[in-house]
Amino acid sequence: MPFSSKEPLRIGVVLFPGFQALDAFGPLDCINVLSRTEPITLSLLSTTLDPVPTQSPDLPSTTSQSILPTHTFATAPPLDILLVPGGRGSRGSKPPVSEAITFIANTYPTIKYLITVCTGSGLAARAGVLDGKRATTNKLAWREMSALRPEVEWVARARWVVDGNVWTSSGVSAGIDVTLAWIGEVFGKEKAQGIADWIEYTRHEDSEVDPFAELYGL
Repeated sequence: MPFSSKEPLRIGVVLFPGFQALDAFGPLDCINVLSRTEPITLSLLSTTLDPVPTQSPDLPSTTSQSILPTHTFATAPPLDILLVPGGRGSRGSKPPVSEAITFIANTYPTIKYLITVCTGSGLAARAGVLDGKRATTNKLAWREMSALRPEVEWVARARWVVDGNVWTSSGVSAGIDVTLAWIGEVFGKEKAQGIADWIEYTRHEDSEVDPFAELYGL
């Protein structure tokens, strides 16, 4: 699905306390490099405009970093793409998580692409937007995530899965692979490989093979 070069590509990122840093920043670094040649606007979305920490609420002694949202879920602009990271904080049903799930459910019908990383697919599944679709998730948390929504056709051994306009990936670093694959699909393989070379990243290019599936007994 090509995008007009005249209009910026509008990307939004869902944030919640305890999001996994690389889930968000791996794909974002690819998008930052992409923005050198393609017009892009970026919205960082959360329940409030307060800093959102990577520290999970149930692990208060861990080191963490925080990121400032640009919009709340209530004030989010129109989007073309929604990126949903995972992380330990994606569990439960407290307001930051429940509001993220509601936002995903409400926003999905209006976007061109949904990209999830790691347990971010659990949030999308709980939002109901993966029903009837093939999807994957973090392999360490596989049994927990795949049990959330039996209506989803969970694919255990995939590095990432594409079903229509939904791109779901395995854990953490797989977010870079799925983002580069998506860039290759939309903007061309040469551009995707150029970004991979720029960030000096050796890609997993076979979506059906995730070495961590075997490690975790899948």
